[in-house]
Amino acid sequence: MSRRLARETALQVLFQRDLTKETLSTKGEVQRWAEEFKVPEASKAFAQALVDETVAHLEEIDKTIATFAQDWAIKRMANVDRNVMRLATYEILFRPDIPGRVSLNEAIELAKRFGGEESAKFVNGILDRIVDSVAKNSVNVALGSNSESSKPQNNV
Repeated sequence: MSRRLARETALQVLFQRDLTKETLSTKGEVQRWAEEFKVPEASKAFAQALVDETVAHLEEIDKTIATFAQDWAIKRMANVDRNVMRLATYEILFRPDIPGRVSLNEAIELAKRFGGEESAKFVNGILDRIVDSVAKNSVNVALGSNSESSKPQNNV
């Protein structure tokens, strides 16, 4: 399974939804982009899960990004950068099976491939702070200094 291809597919769908403001059928859009990128079936399932869960948690994801994007409003960010960060932030917050640094590195690669000249630096700066915060919070939870149990597995 190629998770990178799955992430590229998921990014295309999230980008399109964000740009058009249409609430398209994610299944149909993932299928269309997966065919375009020749994504294997196992990777297509991962892409579908990334899109569906990112959309489902979009409000919390955007709040998290806004918290760490000093002096940057989400709506003012480049569409590619915003959606790369949304995808990675979903993984960082809600997918404990994927190390935060892996999600960060994959996001940087997506930003280099699909974003502007400064996208990789911009994405890295914000996501690095999110990963550090999640790691610090995870240590606090493990040490018993955070008793909230209703937060996502890797909550900020």
